[in-house]
Amino acid sequence: MSLDAYLVLLGLIAMLVILILDKMRPGLVLLSIVVFFLCAGILTPKEMLEGFSNKGMITVAMLFLVSEGIRQSGALEHVIKKLLPEKKSSVFKAQLRILPPIACISAFLNNTPVVVIFAPIIKRWAERVKIPATKFLIPLSYATVLGGLCTLIGTSTNLVVHGMIIDAGYEGFTMFEIAWVGIPLTIAGILYMLTFSNKLLPDVRDNNADDDSEDENPGNLHRVEAVLSSRFPGINKTLKEFNFTRHYGAIVKEIRSGGIRYTHDLDTIVLHEGDTLVLWADDTFIPTWGESSVFVLLANGTDRESPMSKKKRWLALILLFVMIVGATVGELPVVKEHITGIKLDMFFFVCVTTIIMAWTKIFPPKKYTKYISWDILITIACAFAISKAMENSGLASMAASYIINLSHSYGPYALLAMLYLIVNAVTELITNNAAAALGFPIALSVALQLGVDPTPFFITVCIAASAAFSTSIGYQTNLIVQGVGGYKFTDFVKIGLPLNLICFLISIFLIPLVWKF
Repeated sequence: MSLDAYLVLLGLIAMLVILILDKMRPGLVLLSIVVFFLCAGILTPKEMLEGFSNKGMITVAMLFLVSEGIRQSGALEHVIKKLLPEKKSSVFKAQLRILPPIACISAFLNNTPVVVIFAPIIKRWAERVKIPATKFLIPLSYATVLGGLCTLIGTSTNLVVHGMIIDAGYEGFTMFEIAWVGIPLTIAGILYMLTFSNKLLPDVRDNNADDDSEDENPGNLHRVEAVLSSRFPGINKTLKEFNFTRHYGAIVKEIRSGGIRYTHDLDTIVLHEGDTLVLWADDTFIPTWGESSVFVLLANGTDRESPMSKKKRWLALILLFVMIVGATVGELPVVKEHITGIKLDMFFFVCVTTIIMAWTKIFPPKKYTKYISWDILITIACAFAISKAMENSGLASMAASYIINLSHSYGPYALLAMLYLIVNAVTELITNNAAAALGFPIALSVALQLGVDPTPFFITVCIAASAAFSTSIGYQTNLIVQGVGGYKFTDFVKIGLPLNLICFLISIFLIPLVWKF
């Protein structure tokens, strides 16, 4: 093992530890490791910066804006209100109505805005019809994750791996190629939740506080729930250190963190990403902070009214439809053969869609930068550099040789299984894009050493890096519903671990059948 390989291994271990401890944002952690590799001479400046110009990374940035346009159009609110039963229903029937459409929607839109919009609406509906909201919020998050496994644009991880494949000199994924395994996983996952979620999920979490009547509030204030995002400036500080009231003009009445409800000695509670604060706030709070990136969700018990006209709402949906169909048709061989001057891929159509949405003001063009999650983009760009460092140092090749030796007697199926388990375990603890960055070079090296088609290994990395169900920190949507539903960490383990196993078994069985070694 060379010195470079030892340095890369040391850097990766440090990266994993820092990410698990959650001491700083993932983008800065990965950037720090990449700079370390640059200083060690493992990466050249060109290799370090290649990820920032990668089409996959730029496509993710554009998709943030497209998702924001759909969110602001109000179309998603109309969809979920039509899906929810008007009268009291059983958990099974209600889930059967909402989970499949939610999975379909999240196959084409960023998961986070789907959960941010649907979670408070579903919670209010559940309270109105006297059904525990806890039976729906984790399934909501899981349905968006499963739906994201069905298309190239369903999750940023698919686009990251797609970009790495192209950089490695192979043909990337088509729009629905991953659906061969993604759709069976989604169907199996929804059936599992329909069958077992009512038994495995808690009935009620004591977080709605029946004593939250408007008469008890100080002055003419209203109850607001605010879920903290990673950009909230008081993360890892106590409420006393941050002084929420001075910053935002609202009084914190309750804090929900990790499924625990705090109503006393609030000044001593340390705030974390995904925590829910119950506030007393005036009428200006949500209009002032509703578009702020420091809160991932704000809810005051009333429906959000979209200021967008019906004409623009339809325009937003038509643009999304044209983008999806155009990118799908553009990948057909007959289209590639007859249209040679322009590559009609997802990158082309998402760029056109974003610009049209900006000029027609479907999302506010003067504020477009605030709708992009820059930390995710930096994480993605650095993921490319980390994969390159693993290749340059020979660490990826050595890891592949080690995995092959362990599974030598069992063939490629065992290698797929081991690769899946490694990537899936990592993604439950850190960001999914970082897990893909670690898994991709190993997948490529395994395929090259075996002399087989690497596509099954690439698909495995995509699925394993996204199928994060067992922890609340594995996916941002899990963090959001944890705060809204008051779930404990063990709730995710109880219902998520069997779902992880289901996805693992189906993936290892199906992937080699669809994509031959």
